Amino acid sequence: MSASITDDHQVRERLLQAWRGEIVAGRMYEAIAERMPEREAEILRRMAEAESGHRRRLEARMGELGIPVPAPESVRLSPWLRLQARIAPVDRLLAAREAAEDDEVDGLYKRSTGDPVTDELLRGIRKEERAHSHAVNELRSGPSESAGDADAPAPVHPAQARLDKIIGREKWHRTGGGWISGAIYGANDGLAAVFGIVAGVSGATGGSTFVLTAGVSAAVASALSMATGAFLAERSEAEVAAANIERERQEIAEHPEEEREELSLFYQLKGIDPATADAMAAQLAKQPDAMLQALSAEEFGIAGDRGDPAQAAVAAGISTGLGAIVPVIPFIFTTGTVAIVAAAIVSLVAHFLVGAAKSLVTLRSWWSAGLEMTLAGVIVGGATYLVGLALPT
Repeated sequence: MSASITDDHQVRERLLQAWRGEIVAGRMYEAIAERMPEREAEILRRMAEAESGHRRRLEARMGELGIPVPAPESVRLSPWLRLQARIAPVDRLLAAREAAEDDEVDGLYKRSTGDPVTDELLRGIRKEERAHSHAVNELRSGPSESAGDADAPAPVHPAQARLDKIIGREKWHRTGGGWISGAIYGANDGLAAVFGIVAGVSGATGGSTFVLTAGVSAAVASALSMATGAFLAERSEAEVAAANIERERQEIAEHPEEEREELSLFYQLKGIDPATADAMAAQLAKQPDAMLQALSAEEFGIAGDRGDPAQAAVAAGISTGLGAIVPVIPFIFTTGTVAIVAAAIVSLVAHFLVGAAKSLVTLRSWWSAGLEMTLAGVIVGGATYLVGLALPT
């Protein structure tokens, strides 16, 4: 291998960039897999292993070119990205991963490096990355159209086709969400609403003690309203989950053969041969509770503890109350123009922080989400302050 290729900065940087990208992708797939039902989780784990294979091929090429390979531990997911992987809705995480795979295919792997051997390696990985993007899209929205013919359906595994037919008559499945995103949006709602009230009453009264009364009352009302709403919503989700399980229990009692076949098909989709899958399903069918648990986990993701309505209520109430009390704090200590200016400053800072926190759920960049939320606070506070000035006192 010539020194000109070995020392080529573009080749070195592209290989290192691709190498880091494979490590990040693999770790993200593993993190998302921890939150997925077993069937989808297994797909993501296989994709994570494929990313490791890409990394090893890149490392082999780097070794041929004499490029030092950094320690894999040197590539880390940022704390923010790790937090997003734990908190953000799985569908949004998969959408972001699909977009990242597309970007890598169209950007990193498509451009020539000037080294034919390296370009051939990147082209091979590029094809596999495009397949990953399609696989992620199927996890999000079901089987996609084939790349060659937009009107032709993609090949479907026989077990999947039969399973889709069975599940097609069961229209009662539902899914729910977590309480963490509710807490973030609770803080957002409490802050925005009470800041508007504080600004309006400040404009009408010149920052008098009436602002404290109105602000505290609004903060308490917002917190209690959000807490009761979260409690009722979470309890409704638990009731829906319980209804799903009960309906599944009835399906097992009324259609035992079909439900046993359904469970066998789930196992076949995981790579288990039909005979073994049938035997496993038949064994579970002897224990209705075990079969119910297995089908609940495979069919609609109910595999363990569900949300706690009390926990959701406490989280939503506290977060809303904390967000709502921020604009009121300056009026606890002073009144007038000083209190108005201080309330505006602390409220806008809080708007930025809450906006940044929302990016954990929306997957936007934290600074753009924070600035957007701050702009919204300026508009709300400014408009309500002007309304307060226009109102008679």
